[in-house]
Amino acid sequence: MTQGETTLVVENTAIAPVVGPEIANGHLVIEGDRITAVGGGPAPAVPAHARRIDGTGCLATPGLVNTHHHLYQWASQGLAQEATLFEWLVTLYPIWARMDAEIVRGAAGAALAWLAKSGCTTASDHHYIFPRGRGDLFAAEIDAARTVGLRFHPCRGSMDRGRSDGGLPPDEVVESLDDILAETEKAIDAYHDPAPGSMLRVAVAPCSPFSVSTELLTRSAELARDRGVRLHTHLAETLDEEEHCLEQFGVTPVEYLDRLGWLGPDVWLAHAIHLHDADVARLGETGTGVAHCPSSNARLGAGIARVCDLLRAGVPVGLGVDGAASGEMTPLAGEVRMAMLMQRARYGPGALTARQALELGTLGGARCLGRQDEIGSLEVGKLADVALWRIDGFHAAIDDPVCALVYGRTPPLARLLVGGATVVEDDELRTASQDTLGAAGAQAHRRLMRGVR
Repeated sequence: MTQGETTLVVENTAIAPVVGPEIANGHLVIEGDRITAVGGGPAPAVPAHARRIDGTGCLATPGLVNTHHHLYQWASQGLAQEATLFEWLVTLYPIWARMDAEIVRGAAGAALAWLAKSGCTTASDHHYIFPRGRGDLFAAEIDAARTVGLRFHPCRGSMDRGRSDGGLPPDEVVESLDDILAETEKAIDAYHDPAPGSMLRVAVAPCSPFSVSTELLTRSAELARDRGVRLHTHLAETLDEEEHCLEQFGVTPVEYLDRLGWLGPDVWLAHAIHLHDADVARLGETGTGVAHCPSSNARLGAGIARVCDLLRAGVPVGLGVDGAASGEMTPLAGEVRMAMLMQRARYGPGALTARQALELGTLGGARCLGRQDEIGSLEVGKLADVALWRIDGFHAAIDDPVCALVYGRTPPLARLLVGGATVVEDDELRTASQDTLGAAGAQAHRRLMRGVR
């Protein structure tokens, strides 16, 4: 929305608000960065200067929420194509150790632009490798998010347990405990904005049980709760991880985090594939969220998460693209479809509906990030984060607009709004040159890979 345009009206559109009844033909009214009206038929009286968007042939949904990503991995796509997770990590750790702030900025810009073009309005990123002397990598991805214009939840990740301490990563890519805590607190001080409508919130995110120490997990939780920010980590992604936890700690991954006081409504976990019934129940009891990444899980042969069981247990479940290096060019809207199909492959055709899958990608993700009161559904008072999908043309052969969005190839975006501001229009990024960002992402890949092949 350009300066002076404080009212925006989207009309003549189908609306899937996620909360409340769907509307076959209706309107949205946006004042500033908030939704002020949602309803059927023509919009109510609005100021003469209001800007109108004709949504004929479109479906309006909440903007999608990406709950788990590794933006820097845009620069390392296409490698270790038949590897398991641990094999893939061992291959890529030495490559990632060479990245610098310029590579991260280029990779993050391309990855975030790609997310925006697939309907994403809020993105979380888990960055956990910080090679020494390579510039401010955390600041680089935040700069990229500001350029693209997405609501951003960067997670200051960390690893302090290298191979010499029984961990998986090589020693050259881990940090000391004291440095991690100091840098994490510095990131919170510099960037975290808890205000309503915030575009930038920081989370504390030790990488995984096989790459961080028990003390780092414990002190990270203390730091996050002292500063009022959220906690995030990878968990139960593979059976290898469970074997590691049983061997080193004598408990399953979920039991390990529970023992350390990590479970709770301020925590969301990436993957959570290999869970026992008691784990599922415990996540539900504590309100701990899960970021489901179906394409990455399939690409690495890690398994299919028990999403239906998690939902029945009351677990907040959102969707994540995961790193581009384990889900090459995966669009976030595609994860809505993939989540539905993978649950049906495991549990049968009635396991997850198109509307439930859409909720995972919107309100479910908002719950994981603690922002369900602000984003994730189209309701009066919520932030105007809206995706307007074209379901005319070939998609018009399907009468059900949500089915048209979820079941097949993702429709093009007519408009993507973040806080009422246009980020994508007619399937093209408007906040920055998508060609320039795409080229910067390719250049980041070339720089990172130089000398490897």
